[in-house]
Amino acid sequence: MAGLLDGKVAIITGAGGGLGEAYAKLFAKEGAAVVVNDLGGARDGSGSGTSAAAEKVVADIKAAGGRAVANGDDVSTIAGGENILKTALDAFGKVDVLVCNAGILRDKTFANTSEEDWDKVIKVHLKGTYCCALPVWKWMKDNGGGSMVLTSSTSGLYGNFGQTNYGAAKAGIYGMVRVMSIEGRKYNIRVMGLAPGAYTRMTSDLPGRKDREPDPLSLPENVAPGVLFMVSDLAAEHSGKILGVSSRGVREIKMVETEGFAPGRPYTAQEVAENAAQVFFDVPENVHRLKAPAAA
Repeated sequence: MAGLLDGKVAIITGAGGGLGEAYAKLFAKEGAAVVVNDLGGARDGSGSGTSAAAEKVVADIKAAGGRAVANGDDVSTIAGGENILKTALDAFGKVDVLVCNAGILRDKTFANTSEEDWDKVIKVHLKGTYCCALPVWKWMKDNGGGSMVLTSSTSGLYGNFGQTNYGAAKAGIYGMVRVMSIEGRKYNIRVMGLAPGAYTRMTSDLPGRKDREPDPLSLPENVAPGVLFMVSDLAAEHSGKILGVSSRGVREIKMVETEGFAPGRPYTAQEVAENAAQVFFDVPENVHRLKAPAAA
């Protein structure tokens, strides 16, 4: 039976374990040749790391009859992103799919976040997505298009205690998805965002999960089919959407604009204040909180 990714080449960053490993193995099973990127190192991004984790995943894929190659470049540099693309082109001659999945955590409350914690998380997640997507985007633009999945998070879309740096990076990735999906239309490049929920090295000791056995439904293998759908031709008509994929199922996450003034005329400061009160408080007796003071 034909696979959903037969004949395609996929790059997956941070694929030496967890979600990325699950994506890589499923994509290979569905017929894709896979570039397994992973720098190695600790969850907080410390240590030089090696490509050993990526090489193990590649060995597993090959043992199962698939095609894969390992890459140990740093996603957070342009040179690293270019080398990841070069690995795909040298090994397989093209690239059809990019999944930006690599990430680290340095969780602290905002008051306790150091500049180093902020810079490192932003660099790996937000800049890393840029550094990997840009060279692949340029190649796809000149070679008929392709599909990208950029990993956001509910931490950036809804918020989560102790993850200001991570949430800021993931919210930025949401913005990248929205803009790149618009710009990609003329080049046949689809871009979608992913907010995954799974039990991995990244999440195993977060509040509510520490010292608990993982829920079988929250394992990475149960997120991977959603990502497979996103990059396959089954989603050929979809771009610019953010999907949440977890043990709760698959759902689209949307930004909703609350109804406000109709355009047509300038509004007074008091009218704006009263409208804001209706939008944010939605309780008539609270409108006085935002009314302009009476003239002296």
